[in-house]
Amino acid sequence: MAREYLELGAIAGTHGLQGELRVNPSCDSPVFCCQFQCLYWDGEGKNAVKVTGSRPHKNFALLKLEGIISIEQAQVLQSKKLFFRRADAMLEEGQFFIADLLGCAVVDHDDESICYGELCDVSFTGANDVWHIKRPDGSEALIPVIDDVVKDVDVDARKVRITPLPGLW
Repeated sequence: MAREYLELGAIAGTHGLQGELRVNPSCDSPVFCCQFQCLYWDGEGKNAVKVTGSRPHKNFALLKLEGIISIEQAQVLQSKKLFFRRADAMLEEGQFFIADLLGCAVVDHDDESICYGELCDVSFTGANDVWHIKRPDGSEALIPVIDDVVKDVDVDARKVRITPLPGLW
């Protein structure tokens, strides 16, 4: 079952003197972090905090949270993680949460009886994402997330269907 609350990122430090927080995103981009009006201090959604301002800044999201009005208040939050509610996120067609992809079986597009392994990590390279596949023998293979390779992603069935590049395996 999909988790309702997912990690947005960790507070990397402060920005300015008015309590603005510099958040290192756990997601694709700082822009994604700026869409929320409410975040959570825990992964269960018990401790909500209102977002009163947000903007991307370089590789970080700068967030202003209700009740944090000074640099001193912001500094004690260093390394604390923020979470968002899945239902509050807007994803484009064909986008998935990394948390939903991790653990998916990676199978051959033409013959699903061929299982290459399990998706265990994602790297962001700039040109395209790269998926880390843990092979049955414990080794790790890397596959580019491009249309020629990734043919279908079914997070409900926990399967990713691929056509491997020649020589990959």
